[in-house]
Amino acid sequence: SRMTASLAERLRDETRNLHTEVERGIFMRALLRGQLSRAAYCMLLRNLQAIYAALEVALVSQAANPLVAPVFFRALFRSVALHHDLDALHGPGWERALALQPASRLYVERLQQVHQTCPVLLVAHAYVRYLGDLSGGQLIKRKVADSLQLAPGVGTAFYDFGDPDQTRSLTRAFRAGLDNITCDEAQLALIVVEAQRAFELHRSLFQQLALAGGMTGP
Repeated sequence: SRMTASLAERLRDETRNLHTEVERGIFMRALLRGQLSRAAYCMLLRNLQAIYAALEVALVSQAANPLVAPVFFRALFRSVALHHDLDALHGPGWERALALQPASRLYVERLQQVHQTCPVLLVAHAYVRYLGDLSGGQLIKRKVADSLQLAPGVGTAFYDFGDPDQTRSLTRAFRAGLDNITCDEAQLALIVVEAQRAFELHRSLFQQLALAGGMTGP
């Protein structure tokens, strides 16, 4: 029997508290309840687009790295989908019109730094973003489409990974990929710490988005 928890299990267990804290923040609660305005939602997408663009540039350049390749799936990439959604929901010029929050700038800098200095840590960022999109994203898609009264297929490309079977198989493939990463215990521990850092950056981003959107706490 395996004595050690798999990377997927360790990531889930050791980020659980931070994950819960992020979900309970005012901005995420509003998103999960379908209570964000179109303007606030566009701000979110704008900031995510910058993060995914940086992550995906890094992943492409590390696609042949055996420590990153197991979680490299082009079908997961979101920066183009986010671009389409922003064109649809905000209209052209969103890159200039919508502000990047300081947390997003820090996040992009962190991704660039990791890419240059310790590419295996990209695995942590892929885990935090893509598995979240694959699992929670499908629920959020319905909430967003309903609350913003979107026509079917308009403004929700971000959450579209194909039909439910394709979405499930991508989720399975990504989890299997995590467990196919062969690195030593020290690297595994660093990946877990980096995932925690990613959740902390998300927490800051959502707090900043709530402030920017004039949302106040309970």
